[in-house]
Amino acid sequence: MSAPGEYTQEYVDVDGARLGVQVYPEPDGAPGAPVVVIWPAMGVRARYYRPFAAHLRAAGLAVVVADLRGSGESTPAPSRACRYGYAELAADVGAVLAALKPRLDGRPTILLGHSLGGQAALLHLALHGTGAVDGLALVAVGVPYWRTYPGPRRFGVLPYTQGIAATARLLGVWPGWGFGGRQARGVIRDWAHTARTGRFPALDGVDVEAALRTLDVPVLAVSVDDDQYTPHGTVDHLCGKLTAATVVRERLTAARAGAPLDHFTWVRASGPVAVRVAAWAADLPGA
Repeated sequence: MSAPGEYTQEYVDVDGARLGVQVYPEPDGAPGAPVVVIWPAMGVRARYYRPFAAHLRAAGLAVVVADLRGSGESTPAPSRACRYGYAELAADVGAVLAALKPRLDGRPTILLGHSLGGQAALLHLALHGTGAVDGLALVAVGVPYWRTYPGPRRFGVLPYTQGIAATARLLGVWPGWGFGGRQARGVIRDWAHTARTGRFPALDGVDVEAALRTLDVPVLAVSVDDDQYTPHGTVDHLCGKLTAATVVRERLTAARAGAPLDHFTWVRASGPVAVRVAAWAADLPGA
């Protein structure tokens, strides 16, 4: 349960799934502040981002956080009966934006994704267009292509990711053994494809790689020091696909954050990220 007044828990129904959406109170200051819609990492609940939401609100931004399908307050719980993958996660982003439309109209809207949530947000824009948003912020979002990992570590990434995919195929679901939480096999299948090839699979008959090359949207891409899952090179690889986008590429260092960092703990020291997102949002067209 959330603390009284911390956020309001809402739900969006889509294709038999129910998506949990946490709507935070408006920030202090002038009405009509830009709205940041956050999409979490694989296996991470929306409520984990409460410290980040607090920093964003202190920087003058309105905040909404959605649980990925099958995580947190969102259903269905991953099982052998679940067949969804990246295409459905991308469509869920559109469903939440549509449900929020009365609140978003007339206000700058920023999709902000962490890890898998950033991929889902990016794929939504590639598949369904950018008309509903003004910018895309990506924090610790990359393509986990094995060749982009530093040093000898890269040679362990390929068998590790493909072993997880093989287990998900065999069991009909990924049980979450040491990585990512319980996940539908389609999500693991598509994730493992990117780790093996460095490319997104075709989704709903769309060549996603070609669509990404034509995506015209402002992007802020932040990588994080000591990120064990999404090191800087994986973020660079993803940004290289966005040839038509205006990409601002930055790195969050432990010295700047004033705390140790990794793929998850940056959220606890996310003040500098929130300030940077707010400054970037202020410069967006139409802001």
